[in-house]
This record gives sequence, structure tokens and C-alpha cells, in this order.
Amino acid sequence: MSNKITNFEFFNSTFRNYNKMFSIFKKEINSYFGNMVAYLVIASFIIATGLITWVFPDSSVLDFGFAELRSFFLMAPYVFLFVVPAITMRVFSEEFKTGTIELLFTKPLSNWQIILGKYFASCMVVLLMLVFSLIFYISIYLLGSPQGNVDSAAIIGSYFGLFLVAAVFTAIGVFASSLTNNQVVAFIIAVFINFLLYIGFSSITTLFEGQFSLILENLGLSYHYDALSRGLIDSRNVIYFLSIIVFCLFITSIKLEKWRI
Repeated sequence: MSNKITNFEFFNSTFRNYNKMFSIFKKEINSYFGNMVAYLVIASFIIATGLITWVFPDSSVLDFGFAELRSFFLMAPYVFLFVVPAITMRVFSEEFKTGTIELLFTKPLSNWQIILGKYFASCMVVLLMLVFSLIFYISIYLLGSPQGNVDSAAIIGSYFGLFLVAAVFTAIGVFASSLTNNQVVAFIIAVFINFLLYIGFSSITTLFEGQFSLILENLGLSYHYDALSRGLIDSRNVIYFLSIIVFCLFITSIKLEKWRI
């Protein structure tokens, strides 16, 4: 009997914790779509990647004549470098500036419930961008000769890798937003860290040789993203992305605890 009560209390507690986090998630989603932020960001991503994929002569699928989205998956992370920080820069900065963070602290919410609610809401906006970008895949599928002559497995792997890259950028953006009450500063910090993590390590490797160069390359986001883009979903690459996400959210919780004090 006592075991049943204990199990019931555990699941009841888990449900309450989930419900509290979900309340933050809904608040953030309403905030994104209650004004033009989400719409502008999604539109900016689709327009930018659309121009790269279909219009610009150096990367246009129509000019190359192959049923593939290599140019989209090559350039999308660079667009995310700027687009994702535009989403996350207000997550905590606005709360600090307006003082509404104090209201959150007075509620029975843990730091992790607040952080995860805001993080998953931002990831949802990113996911919507990728969902809308599926129009590119549909177009390529229909334009293939014969129709459907496209490497769908590689594209699925690339989408999975692209989402993980964006999820890391989102975690970094949430952390950057927890550092300041200025949204512009949060944006700049997030862009800088994203740039360093995605491009910096791969660029630095050219200065070294041997094992150390390989270690540096493995620390970069682009190395693991390129591996997933080849359609090979390796658990080591997934663990790398998840580790960075957890680390960024963990140091965000430490920073948030200092704001409580």
C-alpha cells in the first residue's frame, strides 16, 4: 500500500512540475505570436534561405540542375547564427528590464522549470521555421527527373542535424539573454558565441597539424553537423549536441540563481 502511495505521489509531483513548466512554455509562445516577432523571424529565415536555394546564381538549385538541397543545408546554419539570437535575446533580458522576473521568482517555479519552458518555446519557433522550409524539399521532389529522384535519407539526416545545430544556438541564446537586461547586448553575445562554436574551431584547425588539429575540429559544431548531413546519424554526434545544450542550460540556471539573490 505504501509503495502505491509513493508511486502516486511521484507521478503527481512529476505532473505538477510538468504543468508548471508548460505554463511558462505557453506564456512564451503567446508572447512570440502575440506580436510580430515570430512571424518576422520565420519569414526572414524562409526568404533568406529561399534566395540562397533558388535565386542566387552561385548556389541556385536550378542552375546546378541536381535534385538536392546541398546549398540550403550548407547556408542555413549561417542564417541561424543570426536568426536564433533574434528569437532568444528577449527571453530573460526583457524580464530583467521590465522587472517581471521578480514576479516569476515569487511563484512556486524552480529555475529549471522557468529555463526549460522558455527554451522549449524558442525551439518550437525554430522547428516551425524548418517545417515551413519543407516546401523546398517538396519542390525538389516534384522537379526531380524522374519525379521523386532525390536522396530523402540524406535530407532527413540533414534536417535532423540542422535542428540540433539550431537547438544548440537556442541554448546559447537563452544563456546570453540571462547575462544582461539589454536585448541588443544579448543578441551580440549569442551571435559571437555561435560564430565561435560553429566556425571558429574549424578555422583554427588550419593553424595546427596532427592530433591536436583533429581534437580542435571535433570541438566544432560544423564537424558534427557535416557528419549528420551525410545521412549517418551517429550517437556520438547526437551526444555532442545534447551535451552542449545541457551545459548551456546548466550555466543559465547558475546565472538565474544569482538573479534570485
